[in-house]
Amino acid sequence: MTTRSGVVSINALFLRCCLLLFFCMTLLACSDGSKLPSLPPGTVVLAFGDSITAGVGAARGQDYPTALAEASGWQVINAGVSGDTAREARKRLAPLLAAHQPALVIIELGGNDFLRQTPAPKVRLYLQEIVREVLASGAQVALVAVPRLSLLRASIGALSDSPIYAELAEREGVVLIPEVLSNILSEDALRADEIHPNARGYKQLAQGIENALRSSGLSR
Repeated sequence: MTTRSGVVSINALFLRCCLLLFFCMTLLACSDGSKLPSLPPGTVVLAFGDSITAGVGAARGQDYPTALAEASGWQVINAGVSGDTAREARKRLAPLLAAHQPALVIIELGGNDFLRQTPAPKVRLYLQEIVREVLASGAQVALVAVPRLSLLRASIGALSDSPIYAELAEREGVVLIPEVLSNILSEDALRADEIHPNARGYKQLAQGIENALRSSGLSR
């Protein structure tokens, strides 16, 4: 037979469980729609990548970091190196972080690793090391999803993002910029060659990056 004190204890335990459940659901609801603090004009942003970040395929000043700087008011440092891979780029990251102390690093890498037939898991590992080093510096990360590039792209139709980028962004809790580059490189009118945008393509890339950053809260 259950005593009155036993009933009270059970009721109290039940109430505590309900309150705990309500608290957890409230936290989830708040965090699900939360946004990152916006970065004001003048903020230093590091565009870290390969020839696409450098702007190969367009005239000087028509690269995406320049277009993004004009649109956002940020001080965007173009740290794109033509031919760079995610594997090799890790070596030059620390000096750049120390020199510029950016609040945000936009990472666009992996295309050259794919061209060299590097397995996707290894590319993801290299990118993960870069992302974690940036986060450890205190900067935010925006990861540009890259398709698995091939010089024979024309024979296989439209491109799509390699899934490693969405996986990595979710695992590390960073901003993902999906489909923008894949869509650009799938359009003849937006490409200078099989693997590089032209001036119109870079402008669209900057717009796509800014839209994703605005959705995250980083851009106003």
